[in-house]
Amino acid sequence: MKKWLQVVQSVLNEWRWLTPGIGVKRWLVLLGLGSCLVGIGVIYIVLWLLQAGWLPERLYDLFMLQALPVGYRIGIFLTMGLIIVLVAVTRLGINLLAPFRHPEEGVADSLYNYRQRNRGPHIVAIGGGTGMPGLLRGLRPYTSNITAVVTVADDGGSSGRLREEFGLLPPGDFRNNLAALARDETLMTQVMQYRFGRQATQNSQGELQGHAFGNLLLAALTGITGSFDEALLAAERVLALRGRVLPSTLAAVTLAADVVVGETAVSRRIVGESAIPKAGGRIQRVYLEPPDARAYPPVVQAILRADLVVMGPGSLYTSILPNLLVPDLAAALCHARASKIYVCNLAIQPGETDNYAVAEHVAAILQHTPAGCLDIVLANDNLSVPPDKGGGETVYVQPTAPEQVKMVTADLVDEERPWRHDSDKIARAVMNLLSNRRQT
Repeated sequence: MKKWLQVVQSVLNEWRWLTPGIGVKRWLVLLGLGSCLVGIGVIYIVLWLLQAGWLPERLYDLFMLQALPVGYRIGIFLTMGLIIVLVAVTRLGINLLAPFRHPEEGVADSLYNYRQRNRGPHIVAIGGGTGMPGLLRGLRPYTSNITAVVTVADDGGSSGRLREEFGLLPPGDFRNNLAALARDETLMTQVMQYRFGRQATQNSQGELQGHAFGNLLLAALTGITGSFDEALLAAERVLALRGRVLPSTLAAVTLAADVVVGETAVSRRIVGESAIPKAGGRIQRVYLEPPDARAYPPVVQAILRADLVVMGPGSLYTSILPNLLVPDLAAALCHARASKIYVCNLAIQPGETDNYAVAEHVAAILQHTPAGCLDIVLANDNLSVPPDKGGGETVYVQPTAPEQVKMVTADLVDEERPWRHDSDKIARAVMNLLSNRRQT
């Protein structure tokens, strides 16, 4: 009896079954109607048995609670029937949804969150590196309609080795964003980011040295499915992503830059994404080779139907601009109905944006893209966190407003790591901008 009372109490606590938008109330009403019809049928069977003489009157009186007033009988039967229906629905939902929900989340909560995220706005995030996963983590509670568009110009580290050895698109930035959108992000981040080290004997060749498990997973899925884009779709199913991660192009592109090194005004061409920050100069312009790489078609479709497009945060010249240099992608941005927001970095990036304020970041984007690709720049205005907190040496980007683009400022800093954005803060700021746009 105690167990049943606990079940009943848990059912009564599932108040979200009646929350608007969950898509359950209509089916509960239909279930109740069906139960009533079944009950009427049972009553007719009982009456028929009584009239045929197959059911003793004493047993009939006991079954129908004839000793009680009519009002009590109605209340008792309705209450018992409602409790039984709710217990059955709840237990059935728990068993059916067990493989798909978080253990600490109730069934009604799971359904509510799922429906709300699926009805959320369509957001496209463009970038790469370590900045964009933080944005994706913050956006996950608001919507599952997220498309992360990732650069394929990376040529360093484990990604560069796999690119050179197997002809893959560089998987590193994809790995980071896949982990950020995975259902069980805490575990997936540890698994996907795990790097193999040299373990053992001096005779070991260390073939896995420095490789991240997530990179090898994408390499394996590419071999199994036959293409990198199919590998991403397979990873989406395996990791139960709340969104998609797509390449800006399937072409094997290389990033190059004109960099002024030293006191002279003469620039030199630096080839390779990983080599550009190491040149130690002032970047004048970046290029894609080949310059006519075609955009991945699903990316163009996502941008054209998006409610909001967010560029960044991330390395300006080596993570964000390589995507915007794909001609078809830039053209889609220009024609998109969505607001286009650039999230400026919190701190300067040595070798890329030394001495840059927000205005210089925006100027670089406008220099490399056609008109209409940028509407708003979102910048951090909390410069009070000590720059050495967390063991870093943060040099904040000053919120100097650009002339050509509207700037909106907010507190976006992670106070424990002031060189990074706070996922919740940046997501709230982005969603506020979207809400303001819809209202106006």
